[in-house]
Amino acid sequence: MDISYILDDLNEVQRDAVTEELPYSLVLAGAGSGKTKVITHKVAWLSKVKDINPLSLLTVTFTNKAAKEMRGRIESILGEQLNQMWCGTFHGLFHRMLKMHWDEAGLAKSFSILDGDDQNRVIKRVIKKMNLDEATWQPRQTQWFINKQKDEGRRIAKLPNKATYVEEKMADIYLEYQKTCEEEGVVDFAEILLRCYEMLNKNPELLSHYQKRFQHILVDEFQDTNEIQYLLLKQLVGKDGHITVVGDDDQSIYSWRGAKSSNINRFIKDFKGVRTLKLEQNYRSTTNILAAANAVIRNNPERLGKELWTEKEEGELIKVYRAFNERDEAKFIVDIIKSWVDEGRSLSECAIIYRSNAQSRILEDSILRAELPYRIYGGVRFYERLEIKNALSYAKLAIDNENDAAFERIINVPSRGIGAKTMDQIRELARENSFSLWNAAEKLSENSGPKVSNALKEFFSVVNRISKIASNKEIEEFFEKLVDLSGLKEFHGKEPGEKGRSRVENLEELVSAAAGFFSIGEDADDERSQLELFLDQASLDAGENQAKENEDAIQMMTLHSSKGLEYPLVFVAGCEEGLFPHKRSVEDPRQLAEERRLCYVGMTRAMERLYLTYAEVRNVFGVDGFSPASRFLKEIPEEFKYEIRMASENISQSKSFSPKIVGGTDHKVGGFALGDRVGHPSFGEGVILNYEGDGSNARVQVNFDTEGTKWLVLSFAKLDKIS
Repeated sequence: MDISYILDDLNEVQRDAVTEELPYSLVLAGAGSGKTKVITHKVAWLSKVKDINPLSLLTVTFTNKAAKEMRGRIESILGEQLNQMWCGTFHGLFHRMLKMHWDEAGLAKSFSILDGDDQNRVIKRVIKKMNLDEATWQPRQTQWFINKQKDEGRRIAKLPNKATYVEEKMADIYLEYQKTCEEEGVVDFAEILLRCYEMLNKNPELLSHYQKRFQHILVDEFQDTNEIQYLLLKQLVGKDGHITVVGDDDQSIYSWRGAKSSNINRFIKDFKGVRTLKLEQNYRSTTNILAAANAVIRNNPERLGKELWTEKEEGELIKVYRAFNERDEAKFIVDIIKSWVDEGRSLSECAIIYRSNAQSRILEDSILRAELPYRIYGGVRFYERLEIKNALSYAKLAIDNENDAAFERIINVPSRGIGAKTMDQIRELARENSFSLWNAAEKLSENSGPKVSNALKEFFSVVNRISKIASNKEIEEFFEKLVDLSGLKEFHGKEPGEKGRSRVENLEELVSAAAGFFSIGEDADDERSQLELFLDQASLDAGENQAKENEDAIQMMTLHSSKGLEYPLVFVAGCEEGLFPHKRSVEDPRQLAEERRLCYVGMTRAMERLYLTYAEVRNVFGVDGFSPASRFLKEIPEEFKYEIRMASENISQSKSFSPKIVGGTDHKVGGFALGDRVGHPSFGEGVILNYEGDGSNARVQVNFDTEGTKWLVLSFAKLDKIS
């Protein structure tokens, strides 16, 4: 049999990994080293050479997209359709097993799956049934607790003995929730894996059947497995099975959702005689990019150790741009992208990557001003995000009680016990009397029982307090008060893990957006307040449609979302201490190591050119903060990087660096430059921090020594430059 086609396009280590016959093998696959190729070709090898039916292989990955791609590649190599092949995600494969063995699993034949929103609704019902206060026992937090226990393989009886009162009460809700699911014949996503594990444990014959059925198990992204996933794999391999796991401890970035990079070391200990192979040849990036990434990740302790290398050219040095502030950083990035397009390249080859979702706001603003299309990968635009829409709705209702859309959105956010029945009554009253929803709710509060009446009055009180500060506060101070008075900061902050932290950061960025907003109106007759102008502009920005799926557009994403992707031109923005690495991680060695892995992931997305940018001044929660450059920048040896100073400084040229790009950023407006020291007849001396606009509308932000930070229109301000 001619099997050369299976191995021909593999390098030596890839061939070793594919043809390895020992029962247990670990393939440490560096970024861009062809790990998917190893898995797909190993399936082909086992099928064609070892004569194992592809339907007797279990191939596991983490996303439906990856599973679809993997199956397609396998079918292409083997030249046949494999519709029944066990190739998919953990949840997809083990749901299939539960459907086949619903009786052994103790489920109804017609059981269905609860998605995240459905699960949350069931938990809300359970909390209400138990007469618990939803404000104290928040459904999202409870949902996270339940799923975490299941991901760790824990039922109620296995919870720690020294549980706190909160954990004990959560466990009670967990128990009642599980009873409800059993009665209604539904399972949540976490239950799928735990139920399968328990089913196989309780049915030795069934377990033996699948241990024999799956003659070889192949696992992609093994560093992302959690506890229950690891236990399931170990269970199915048994004593006589074969398993190949492919992963990269240097790309383990999901600990916040239960992933355990330690499972790689655990695998080596649990499965005796594991052969470890390292895929270190990279097919994606230039030599300089890989050398810089290697230098950064080398600072992490407890690595299994790899050194990426490539046969590609040396390539350009990594460009490190020191911006004056976040606006300057965003403008620089946009200017570089414009130069890239001028070279005949496409926008879709450009990726802007950032640590925090909140960073996208100023970047989006700069891209919109440049009238360039863009797409948020794996997320939504700033002004379309849930928490931002909630905050803006409070602001809209505070200045206009007749805004029905805003009223409906926030009447029960945070939860006040105002349910669907009450809302139906409010809508009916509004229709009958041609009232706004606000007026209808006021009328209902006067003619309802104490529970509904008090809930509505509490809502009116919150909005009225916000309304009182709308006219006598600067808009940044208004939004700062709003996120606290509304309860949104506390409400969204209680969402578990990275999601809650990200929502709070976005609310803080909204305050920064307000602090940086300035408009002199559309014309002299425009009587809208600054707050109204800001809300209108936010609506317009939200209304700018995302680029269509196939449209040539800039790609924007968080570092977490960027994993597995690659682009010729990559920017990693916000490389400052406290932002990246994040301030939460700097005191915790484990979290700091994960932040460094995030940096490694971001850097290795770049194929040709890589820019790392940071700002000397960044506005956070309406306040300008000064942070040093990220330690990760300092960990890159000088021979692999080139620092670009602000255009107003004297810039020397470096090899492979375009003078056109260096001149891409203009830091002057009206004869003044960022960093200039100036004098004002009323406010005294200060430093120019920021600028916006041009011509008669141009304005500058000045940090005065005694009067604080102020925005001034240059055509009216009498500023003098001080030498």
